[in-house]
Amino acid sequence: MRNHIIYKVFVLTLSVVAIPFANLKAQEETRDITLSQARELALEHNKDITKAKLTLEQTRNDAKAYKTNYYPRVSLMAADLYSTNKGDFTIAGGHLPIYTMNPATGTYVPYVSVAADGSYTLNQYADFPSQKIDFKLGNIFLGSLSLTQPLYMGGKITTAYRMATRGADIASENIRLTESQVILNTDEAYMQAIRARQLADVARSYKQLLDELLKNVESAVRHGMKTRNDQMKVQVKLNEAELAIQRADNATRLSTMNLCHVIGLPLNTPLQLNADQLDDSQTLMDNGQWTTVDARPEVAILQAKTDIAAQQVKLTRSDYLPQLALFAGLTYINGIKVAGSKLINNGSAAVGATLKVPLLTFGERTYKARSAKARYQIAQTEQEDLTEQMQLELAQAVNNLDEAQTELNITQRSLEQAEENMRLARQQYDAGMEPLSQLLDAQAMWQQASADHVNAKCQLKVAHTKLLKAQGSLK
Repeated sequence: MRNHIIYKVFVLTLSVVAIPFANLKAQEETRDITLSQARELALEHNKDITKAKLTLEQTRNDAKAYKTNYYPRVSLMAADLYSTNKGDFTIAGGHLPIYTMNPATGTYVPYVSVAADGSYTLNQYADFPSQKIDFKLGNIFLGSLSLTQPLYMGGKITTAYRMATRGADIASENIRLTESQVILNTDEAYMQAIRARQLADVARSYKQLLDELLKNVESAVRHGMKTRNDQMKVQVKLNEAELAIQRADNATRLSTMNLCHVIGLPLNTPLQLNADQLDDSQTLMDNGQWTTVDARPEVAILQAKTDIAAQQVKLTRSDYLPQLALFAGLTYINGIKVAGSKLINNGSAAVGATLKVPLLTFGERTYKARSAKARYQIAQTEQEDLTEQMQLELAQAVNNLDEAQTELNITQRSLEQAEENMRLARQQYDAGMEPLSQLLDAQAMWQQASADHVNAKCQLKVAHTKLLKAQGSLK
């Protein structure tokens, strides 16, 4: 009974302990990632692409904002003022003349007597008493509705809108540029991870050869057919192989972490990569098709910058051309009491036009126009220079791909020769016709040839991606 209870406690404890390990295993489930999937993940999670897309949204909204300058501006203004200010004023009194009909002219004239010196005396008049009038500001309300329509601004509105539109084009091409760089970085990281894994496989295969050789040499030493010196030589090579395996495993782990970082996965995510495409050793290039860089986003960006500089010249000139605008407005005012009655309580309408013509600028217009034209020429020069550099980059990428293809073919032949040389050296050594050093050298040559072949396959893929980027066809 006591043993049965202990057994249940042990099983329960083992189950509880196993739960975290089960969760850990679930968390570390290996993910199969192809190169195309790695590209998609990298494009989805890259922060630079996110910023580039936000920049495009910003520039498009800027262009829309500039386009609204074609339309009239309508604004409503309202103001309400309450003031305790009040006071009064007096209108002085006096005599008011009385008018009578002049039968000769049929008009009314004042009834006065004129003296010889030009003075006159009122023969009949009415008294006008002085008046004291009170006023009070109190509450005053002012409201207006105005409309302004630009008719001609010297081309400023059209030029600014075109510049904003070209700015949006630059932002759009910058997304393409960023995506192509992300794809290239992803391909390099992916191929680096494959290279590290295959080099680790080569190191293990080399160690297996040494393990097998060591067993044979140890057996021969026991039977007195070989010396301990041969055994120690193999053991030294085996120790070096173990160190190489450890270094290869470290490189594999770091390259996998780097790939996870590039594609936006947790750094410790186990990945299963597809290396089958490296076995395709067919030529990836056709020299006839790599002739132009017109499809590169950098070319479109440079052209857009040059266009903006050209529009800047027009924009500078527009500041010194006539500007014509139409305006209309409605105004309503209510307030101010005089003698207890509201003085103003009405509205009014107004329509007009404004014309602004710069007359004298003391040469400012000329200097600014020359400055803008110089910036345009700088942009043209920069465009020509960078386009030539991109042509050189394309030519270099073509050469690199050609060299990578040649290197792959050479390493393939070298690997086949190293395999044959190792087979013959093994036969000669087993037959006692060659020393052990010859076999060890043959095995080392096979390891180096295998590593060179792996490097050549990965370099060929990366060189092809770089060539696509240099041409502007990387998607």
